Amino acid sequence: MKTKKLKYLIPATLLALVGCTDLDVDIKSQYVTFPDSEAAAEAVSANIYNSYRGCLGRDHWMAQTLSSDEAASVSLGTDYYDNGVYMRMTIHSWSTDDGMISSMWNSAMGGVNTCNQVLALLGNDESDGAAPVRAMRAFYFFILMDNFGNVPLVTKMGDEIYERSARADVCRFIESELLEVRDRLTTKVDETTYGKATRYMADALLAKLYINWAVYTSGDIANYSPSASNEKLNAAVAMCDDVIKAGVFNLSDNYMVKFRPTNGSQIKDFIFVMPYDRERQQGMTYSRFWTHRSAQKGFFEVDLPNSVGGTFRVLPEFYDKFNLEGDERNKQFLTGKLNKRKNYEATDEPFMIETSKRGIDQYYTGSDADDKFQWQVELTKEMYFRGENTESTLDLGNDQLGRSMGYRSIKFYMDLETTKAQSRNQSNDVPLLRYADVLLMKAEAILRGASATNGDTPASLMNQIRAYVNAPAVEGTPTLDDLLDERAREFADESWRRNDLIRFGKFEDNWGFKYLYEKGMTEKFRRIFPVPTDVMNVNTNWSQNSGY
Repeated sequence: MKTKKLKYLIPATLLALVGCTDLDVDIKSQYVTFPDSEAAAEAVSANIYNSYRGCLGRDHWMAQTLSSDEAASVSLGTDYYDNGVYMRMTIHSWSTDDGMISSMWNSAMGGVNTCNQVLALLGNDESDGAAPVRAMRAFYFFILMDNFGNVPLVTKMGDEIYERSARADVCRFIESELLEVRDRLTTKVDETTYGKATRYMADALLAKLYINWAVYTSGDIANYSPSASNEKLNAAVAMCDDVIKAGVFNLSDNYMVKFRPTNGSQIKDFIFVMPYDRERQQGMTYSRFWTHRSAQKGFFEVDLPNSVGGTFRVLPEFYDKFNLEGDERNKQFLTGKLNKRKNYEATDEPFMIETSKRGIDQYYTGSDADDKFQWQVELTKEMYFRGENTESTLDLGNDQLGRSMGYRSIKFYMDLETTKAQSRNQSNDVPLLRYADVLLMKAEAILRGASATNGDTPASLMNQIRAYVNAPAVEGTPTLDDLLDERAREFADESWRRNDLIRFGKFEDNWGFKYLYEKGMTEKFRRIFPVPTDVMNVNTNWSQNSGY
């Protein structure tokens, strides 16, 4: 058996596939019948889509969202401080030991290894059956490269990998892989290909790669500037055009409806998604962190079977971007006085809870502090710390004032069918690549200097977005800042904001509670995360990412 210098290259699930830990054994010999039919190849390949499900449903989402200007995760008294892991992500002081960073690395690397194992089983990297496996491997490398910079390019089981490849080389490898397989990927778009690698998934991922090309090929991420030239802008447009001209995607779905627990293959905006099911495909728990802590009982049409955390809060600066009159996307946030909700919509009935003056404000000491009364829950836009030394823990207080500070996202609406046994798992599928993103990537590429095609302009492309959400049309030529704000409104809570802010040179801007770690506004090395400590401890010849 070959000695490995790379942490977690062979997950236990993969060893179970071959029934042997000796990587020098001919993998073909493990099967009585080698998977040489399309159906058999698809069956063997099923696992390639599962590796990142749990991470995307929590840790990846948290890292992308909290490190951006979208949200903060606060503590309520001593609850949810959790040794500062959420706080550090919120104020840009994360460390090599933070669990969500390890989760991203290990889950994505596990995905790479799963794909390599399946490719070894298929025995032919050039076959049609291998094409979706290679596309998914490219997707996992994209996650690793986007978050960690230099990563090991492990492309075969048994490879001895001692060093990480430069980020630019990984970027070019992803490009070459996707270009090689895209013509062999299916163009079918229906329930049978939902959540799987298709030609359009490859196109959209290539467009995402190209729009970030200057970021990924920068010699030192700390020196990247949004004014850097991007040689791949026309290539980005070409990939977007391939998706557009296919005619199989559109923006016909209502904005809020397409993110509900009932979403699925009927959504025409979704190019590539991670399917979730509260019973069979678990791991998606966004609402656990967004739902008001007192809303377990009485707020929804059913009482929730499990408690919620209620620690995620929309940052005021981010909410201010949702300022277009009539925009359906404004509905993704709960604000002000709350009414009960039924069938996903607010009713006329106020959401009242029994509490007291001390229950509202834990520091109230009047003689009537514990007298009970009914109080309508009211969310406030601004947040502030209360008590002593609360800045060090982002503590707003575990009373109704603290629970009600900050607006909340209901974009991925709570799954009200979840049972006690299923805990807080939701059935909301999470889109990774959308048609709306393709339109806005094309608009951005043209704004940055690409040649316009098919009569499209940045304004006409943005107005396709504005039209389907009933927002006012763009007049004149939008600026890049206008487009970034449009991306904020369209893709809030979808784990792309960190990526956007870095590309636009705004990741170090001052927002939320970042003033608590002022160096975080100048430490440009934080545009990538550190390699986790447990990985570095195994790969002792590696150098940690600069700055960490």
